[in-house]
Amino acid sequence: MTTPTPPAALPGSGLHTAKILVAAYAALSLLTVAAIAVLSAVAPSLVTPEAWGRGVIVAATSVLTFVFARRAQRGGDRALLRLRIVLVVILVAVVGVLLFLPLPGWMVAEQGVCGVLLLCAAVLAFRFRAAPPAAPPAG
Repeated sequence: MTTPTPPAALPGSGLHTAKILVAAYAALSLLTVAAIAVLSAVAPSLVTPEAWGRGVIVAATSVLTFVFARRAQRGGDRALLRLRIVLVVILVAVVGVLLFLPLPGWMVAEQGVCGVLLLCAAVLAFRFRAAPPAAPPAG
């Protein structure tokens, strides 16, 4: 006897798509750190100390956000709540960075793309309704 797949884990669900968006955000963030390292060697004028700090912090938090998205997709109200909170906090941080931190133009564009990816993931995460708990077996 096989157990049915919980609704959150279905490929067509909003959380599945949110996880893909968060994975894209994580990939972009990790590629940004690689770009910072390369640009530091070949065109140091395109990299600021703020870019290094922001890039490393974003890459680290993007990996954690992906872990949270994966756990939320597997099910659990607490995991979904954690993902929702983290997405909102990171979105606020992205807006704050774009408004107040002097970053190179290429990194401002990258942060804008990250913000759009996270906004879409947040909309999907907040629209998702967890399945009600299963009724205990009669017996």
